[in-house]
Amino acid sequence: MENFEQLGLFYLGKQYDLSRQSVEDSLVLYDSKDLTTHAVCVGMTGSGKTGLCLTLLEEAAIDGIPVIAIDPKGDIGNLLLTFPLLRAEDFLPWIDPNEAARQKLEPQQFAQKTAEQWKAGLANWGQQSDRIERFRSAVDLTIYTPGSESGVPLSLLKSFTPPPAAILQNNEAFQDRIQATVSGLLALINVDADPLTSREHILLSGIFDHFWRAGQTLEMEGLLRAIQSPPFTKLGLLDLESVFSSADRFKLSMQLNYLAASPGFANWMKGEPLDIGRLLHTASGKPRVSILSIAHLSDSERMFFVTMLLNEIVTWTRTQSGTSSLRAIIYMDEVFGYFPPTANPPSKKPMLTLLKQARAFGVVLATQNPVDLDYKGLSNTGTWFLGRLQTERDKARVLDGLAGASAAANEKFDRQSVETILSSLSNRVFLMHNVHDQQPTVFQTRWALSYLRGPLTRDQISELMHPQKSPSAPVPQAAPPVAVEDPTTIAAEKVSTVSDARPLLPPTISECFLEVSRSLPPQKSPAQKLIYRPVLMGRAKIHFTEAKSKVDFWRPVVLAAQADHVDDTDPWAASEALDIDHLGFADQPQQKCEYAELPKSFSQAGSYRGWSTELKNHLYRNQTLELLRSATFNAVSQPEENERDFRIRISQEAREQRDAEMQKLRTKYESKLATLQQQLQRAQQRVEREAAQASQATVQSAISFGSTILGALLGRKKLSATNINKTATAVRSAGRAMQQRGDVAQANESVEAVQERIDALQAQARDDANALAARYSPEEISVEAYAVRPKKTAITVDQVVLVWTPWITDGDGILQRAF
Repeated sequence: MENFEQLGLFYLGKQYDLSRQSVEDSLVLYDSKDLTTHAVCVGMTGSGKTGLCLTLLEEAAIDGIPVIAIDPKGDIGNLLLTFPLLRAEDFLPWIDPNEAARQKLEPQQFAQKTAEQWKAGLANWGQQSDRIERFRSAVDLTIYTPGSESGVPLSLLKSFTPPPAAILQNNEAFQDRIQATVSGLLALINVDADPLTSREHILLSGIFDHFWRAGQTLEMEGLLRAIQSPPFTKLGLLDLESVFSSADRFKLSMQLNYLAASPGFANWMKGEPLDIGRLLHTASGKPRVSILSIAHLSDSERMFFVTMLLNEIVTWTRTQSGTSSLRAIIYMDEVFGYFPPTANPPSKKPMLTLLKQARAFGVVLATQNPVDLDYKGLSNTGTWFLGRLQTERDKARVLDGLAGASAAANEKFDRQSVETILSSLSNRVFLMHNVHDQQPTVFQTRWALSYLRGPLTRDQISELMHPQKSPSAPVPQAAPPVAVEDPTTIAAEKVSTVSDARPLLPPTISECFLEVSRSLPPQKSPAQKLIYRPVLMGRAKIHFTEAKSKVDFWRPVVLAAQADHVDDTDPWAASEALDIDHLGFADQPQQKCEYAELPKSFSQAGSYRGWSTELKNHLYRNQTLELLRSATFNAVSQPEENERDFRIRISQEAREQRDAEMQKLRTKYESKLATLQQQLQRAQQRVEREAAQASQATVQSAISFGSTILGALLGRKKLSATNINKTATAVRSAGRAMQQRGDVAQANESVEAVQERIDALQAQARDDANALAARYSPEEISVEAYAVRPKKTAITVDQVVLVWTPWITDGDGILQRAF
């Protein structure tokens, strides 16, 4: 097998000699870190653009990099058509019967032909069937269909939730979020609204601003009410009614109401919420390739969805920590209409924000219409994959974009040479202009692991996603319920004698009342009443510290112990945790209430001191900080970090460490290769003058071989001495060049010695790279539970007080919580 399975490198194909119209031996391995400066792929229909982009996504998946792929045409779902056994029966359900008929073949015959074609294609590019299995097992592949149940549905319109605190505190980011949300919503009802001049846009922006700053979620129904009765009386400096009358606001609300009442709207309310973290990783932390298929949507619906999605991605990226490695890929298969050079659709601004700011998240845009791309916006794009173009106008726009990208990277751009190459490209042959490389590369794309059958229909998507939407096994019959006491209710006979007189307490004992959080039901019998029951509430803080794990965490604890347990050995053993952030406290009770009997110990100040000591002992015995630990990477989870998030975090940290070590490895071997080249050049200087031409050929062959090593093993071609029409050759060419010039014996002997060192260098580089791959393999991430216990001196009891909790009788002798 060829050596393309390298750390952080994407196997895209092999270098291509345009002058001879032939594929060379040198692999094209793309460094995944280069995608942090984003990429664009341009090529006409039939150029192989989709195949190249799918192979890029396959490589990302194999390397454990999650992907969000926006699929306007239905092609990206082909990533699920992977068949490790490469049997005809695997291909049969997915072939195009019309294509079989055009070739005058029966479906079974066409499937057999396709299977043989894929088997031969993979073999020709050095890929075995186990690589397909590796791809399938590395990630979770899911097709989402917003507004449809053919795939896994996504819900966008259940509610408009406020952005996280990090966005609320950044006014520019917050306003961008509002603008994108409102623009997308208005596009859905075909209102072309300018954010600065449209009263519809300004009104809705004011509504979202008001509710989101208050931390309130806007349901669709609430939004319609807010449009008719806004929470403000002015738009800017003018009276609301004079700018946007109530009658016109009613018309706007009716437009949105008609949308909500339409039959297809219900599908926008179903499915998983639009959560970027869930699109990137499964609940167990496994990387996910989420394909967002929108081919079934109308143009306005597509614009709405893409805008909302990009907006969520921008928000999510702003809440993530920085990283030098590639964290995820955001791919859009056909960006036509979403990022134009002059117009400003609602999708353009968040797309531009991602290209400028999301450096850890590689944005890859593909299009067959170069004139519809904002090349000024793409000036910071680091990699351009350029295939066959249709018109001279397309070619000119691409060259303008490349010139801008080169200028932004302070690189020289040879427009004439690149134009010549673009005119010579054939199908599946691309020019890669990467600002991280010294020169462009012409290559032919490798054979895709996935079966490229073309756009998937909704029925085919439904068939592929059926296992994910249906239970994998029959749901077992539920066991008979176990009789347990409902903590929200209690039988009246368990309540001690009640009295309408509030118990008297010494002034040194603190007491308070939980506020009643629900209204009293209509009184149907004299037994129906509000009763306060006493509980013992203890508030404490626990400081968990451990130097070796760098743990330093304070945990607040609030426990409530029932009155009938306070005389036990451990009164807090049966206590209940209280979330006081969602409870209200008052100094006085409500009127017309009664009180359960108060145990005698509650009226003695000394009891509270004892209960405070017992609370501290109880917490010391029972409270631990449950963490997770990965011995492989010497990492400990953060407090309150779940296993999924911990696995995702250490996977990213491992990738960063891996990339840093790979850079050191690359530098190490570049330096050694430079030394060997100098030795070779000194040997050539001893050759007689008449052998200068042969010497030059020998030097060129050796330099080319050095380029091959670094390209294949380390993903760089910094030492290449070939021009953009030539690719590096292996040591075989060096040997042949020497043999053809046998009269240069002394130089030949010197070169052979250098070649032996190069062979040793190649073997050592491969061993080092393989060892690095094994050390940072995702399969090596093992996680185990890890507990940190507190010291007794690190527990502080703030107070132990009497709290009266309100309960309501229902007339049948059952008490129900009223807090």
